[in-house]
Parts: sequence; C-alpha cells; structure tokens
Amino acid sequence: MELNNQLKALADKIEQLKDQIETEESTKHAFVLPFINLLGYDSFNPTEVVPEFTADLGLKKGEKVDYAIFHDEEPVMIIECKNWKEDLNVHNSQLFRYFHVTETSFALLTNGIHYRFYTDLEESNKMDEKPFLEFNITDLKENVINEIAKFHKSNFDVDKIFDNASDLKYLKEIKKLITNELSESSSEFVRLFASKVYSGRLTERIMDDFSGLVHKAFAQTFSEKVNDRLNAALNKEAEKQQEEEFEEEEEISKIITTEEELEAFRIVIAILRRKVEKSRIVHRDTQSYFGILLDDNNRKPICRLHLDGNKKYISLFDQNKNVQREQIQSVDDIYEYGEQLLKTIDHYEQE
Repeated sequence: MELNNQLKALADKIEQLKDQIETEESTKHAFVLPFINLLGYDSFNPTEVVPEFTADLGLKKGEKVDYAIFHDEEPVMIIECKNWKEDLNVHNSQLFRYFHVTETSFALLTNGIHYRFYTDLEESNKMDEKPFLEFNITDLKENVINEIAKFHKSNFDVDKIFDNASDLKYLKEIKKLITNELSESSSEFVRLFASKVYSGRLTERIMDDFSGLVHKAFAQTFSEKVNDRLNAALNKEAEKQQEEEFEEEEEISKIITTEEELEAFRIVIAILRRKVEKSRIVHRDTQSYFGILLDDNNRKPICRLHLDGNKKYISLFDQNKNVQREQIQSVDDIYEYGEQLLKTIDHYEQE
C-alpha cells in the first residue's frame, strides 16, 4: 500500500511539473531519481546507485549509461534516461549495446513517464528486443504495481523476477494479439472458429460472412461477461444493503415502548398543549432513553425520560441545549417541570 501511494504521489508530481521540464537532466532529477528512491535505493549512495556507469563498447572506451543499480555489491540493472518529451522507440538500440557489455540482469529505458524493463529471455547476455514489463507511471493498474514491487530493494530476487519475466512478456504479446484480432480479425483467426461450426467448404464468401459473425460473437461475449460482473457486483451490494436493513430492523425490534413511557408522553402533551398543537409533539424510543421531540426533529428535543432502571430520571434542555438531569419517583413528577418544558418550547418557537 505504501508503494502504491508513493507511485501515485510521483505521478501527480509529474503531471504538475512536466510542462516546466525542458532537458534530459531535469527529467532525471525530477522524475527518474525519485522513482529509483521509492524502489528503496538511495540515489546518493554510490554503492547502490552509480551515475554515469561505464559501459565500454569494444574499442570504443568511455561510454556511459545514465545509472546502474547495485544489489549485494553487484550491478543488477542499468538505466538509460531520455527527456520526457522523447519517443523511447528510437533509443532501445543504445541500451541494447550497453546491456551486452555490462552483464547486468535487467535494463530499464525510461523518459520518466514511460518505463520499459528488458532482460535476456531469448538469448543469454543479449537484451530482448521487446520489454517484458512496460507501463505509463501516470496510468498504473494494480497488477503493474505488483510487478514494480518486485524490483524494490527489500523484495529483489533476480531468479524470481527472471522466471516471472517470461510470463509477463508473452502475456503482454498475447493480449496485444487478442486486441488486434478483436479490432480486425485475421483470416487465420476467423478460420479457426468457422471450421469448428461450419461443415461445408470455407469459400471466400463464407469466410467474409464468418468474419463479421466472429467479430460480433466476441463483442457480445465480452459485453455479456462485463454485464454479468456488473450484475454480480450490484446484487452483492443489494444483499449487503438488505443485511444492514435487517440488522437495523433487528435493533429496532429490541426496543419495547412501555405503558409507563406512553403515560409520560401523554403527561408532556397535556402540559404543552397550551403552547403547541398535539400533532407537533412526537416521541421516539431508543435503547438508551425515551425521547420526546418537537416537530419530530432531533434538533428540537423537549425532554428525555429514563424509566427502565431502579431509578427514574427526566433530562431537560435549556436554550443552549445543555442537559439537566433530574431524578423522579414516578411519571406524575413530570408535572413539577412543566414550566421548564414550556420554556423549551418557547426557545424553539423563537428560533
């Protein structure tokens, strides 16, 4: 949860500052270094984060990669940074060369907003052409945050990340293929389904017909799945609401209004009818007390009666709604507080 909040805070910062960031160096300091820090690495500690890490390319000496992250005194990831305005597609060849000579486990290409993580799944010590993890930090999904968490210093395990990288890479590619097929189905895709439901010869005309049918079938299937999930969520919410209402009713059912409380209510009405109509005086019973209100308004309490215990009390209210609690022997004693009850009504009528 902490990483989630930190990533969101960084994303908010990027949205606020990016229009003021003009250079690659500013991008590094404002966007990339904070990302490295939230992964648990100290960007000011040269044993953890090495800026301008040497990556000599054969006879070409002095080549530098922007950062290298060290874990257990070994370089585990190199990072190449670009200006946030730049397209990363034109820069992965440079990182490809660096990866080969530094022998790190992972490589990161970023412009501070878009992040692409690479490794060598296809050929040892040779960076794959396609990243196994890619995201926009200003539009993160929960599953991506879980993958980012694996790069945190406290969780970092090269073997586990590498094993998971294969699944991530091919999962991403399969999802991309599915999206493309749903957008514009290939003949192979249409033939796969048509051949399973149509027994005749798949002529060009038949394939054209099935192209529309396959697209329509998938659209309807996904729509139905979404509706099913929405309905399930709505039903769950309705069930929860019913349970809450039942619990509330159950609580209310525990309240029993006694004849003594009703007699007290009638005494209060008799006292106050000189000032207000009977219909405006309402009682509301609770588990703690028997309340009497003006206009059925919680903000206009007239008095509260506590008659269930060994000792009986009446709670009265002054003009500031301060409570004065008095012990009574029986409900007949309420008449003794008639003037105070009438004054309470006067205060409300003058508001």
